[in-house]
Amino acid sequence: MKELVNKLKGDRVIWSFVALLALFSFMPVFSASSNLAYIGHGTGNTLGYLVKHLAHICIGFLIIYWVHRVPYHYFRAISKIALPVVWILLLYTLLKGTVIAGANASRWIQVPFIGITFQTSTLASIVLFIYVARYLSKTKEEGEPFQVSFVQLWIPVFITLALILPANFSTTALIFSMVIMLTFIGKYPIKYIAFIIGSGIAMLLFFLLIAKAFPDSRFFSRVGTWGSRIENFTTDKPDEDDYQIEKAKIAIASGRLGGLGPGKSVQKNFLPQSSSDFIYAIVVEEYGLVGGVSILVLYLLLLFRFVIASHKATTLFGKLVVVGLGFPMIFQAMINMAVAVELLPVTGQTLPLISSGGSSIWMTCFSLGIIISVTKKEEEIAEVQEEKERRKVALQRLIDKQLAEENLANEESEEMYREEPMYSIEDNSKNPMNAVLNR
Repeated sequence: MKELVNKLKGDRVIWSFVALLALFSFMPVFSASSNLAYIGHGTGNTLGYLVKHLAHICIGFLIIYWVHRVPYHYFRAISKIALPVVWILLLYTLLKGTVIAGANASRWIQVPFIGITFQTSTLASIVLFIYVARYLSKTKEEGEPFQVSFVQLWIPVFITLALILPANFSTTALIFSMVIMLTFIGKYPIKYIAFIIGSGIAMLLFFLLIAKAFPDSRFFSRVGTWGSRIENFTTDKPDEDDYQIEKAKIAIASGRLGGLGPGKSVQKNFLPQSSSDFIYAIVVEEYGLVGGVSILVLYLLLLFRFVIASHKATTLFGKLVVVGLGFPMIFQAMINMAVAVELLPVTGQTLPLISSGGSSIWMTCFSLGIIISVTKKEEEIAEVQEEKERRKVALQRLIDKQLAEENLANEESEEMYREEPMYSIEDNSKNPMNAVLNR
């Protein structure tokens, strides 16, 4: 075990927080999956869902381990190649996506021969954030006019968002917000950012107008859902989403300070998405306010560690990659928790590393692997610098030792020279042979 831990490079604190969140997730998932178990096979046995979640977490940590060993600057070039591939996947998902659990949004595709469903928007967000970080780090050194940056930066961003928007508005809004934040941190001109925000709002309004004109089109089927969720959030009109929120609020209120205890949740049998979208409500019900606040603090500490990792990165690309991949993860967690306590309308965002699900966990772990790869690089630089210092100190010691030995030898030779009698061949006597005879 010790050898395995020693092989883990990068920021050990990030490793620790990720491991804590993953370990904590097992009991809530095991408990909250009872609803799925009753629907699936009518027995209520959630052991299979626990094993499935364990497999997802194990594969996720393998992804972190493999990715963190790859030098993060490799992803700089990969993002430019991967972006068109992501567009093809998003378009395929939009046209041929799989409907899961009766949802009227096709956000997933099924991997051939494996049967695993995969949400392409999560992969698209990672590739897009790395692409934006790459562009900002390049233009920081070279500098480009707005017309060029609009073509090279914003058109790829808007194409990606346009392919995600019809099926998933909340993810589109989150990605757009994070891209704006990333460009702000990357010191992109604020007047251009303001223009892009205005353009984004105008494009959204144009999309809504087209959706109103063609309400029966399958591409605009989610627009009605967005409107009803916002309306139900601002009013007391009852519907399915309001039912979920009410059950989540009952679960949170039942938890009080210490909670009902692990596995003793009641509302897990009534919440339709108790193991994914509303798992935070189950956490609070079973572990109380203490458990809910502890999860919130863990995410905030992880955010703080991302800030430190970004500050320590020696390259602008490394700083932006940590911000672009780390901050959305934390904001997604905050959105999930805010939905559970009815601070935001229902969005369908999962709780990273805690909610059940395969692709969401794996993409989160993929992002974490890249972030840890950035911190590993800085750790390697620090180790090289430390090794140079050690070599310098060792070399100085050898030089000092050599000089000390030479000084000691000189002192001994001078001492011997002083002890020997001094002879002179100068003739101070009447006998010219006295100098030789005395010798």
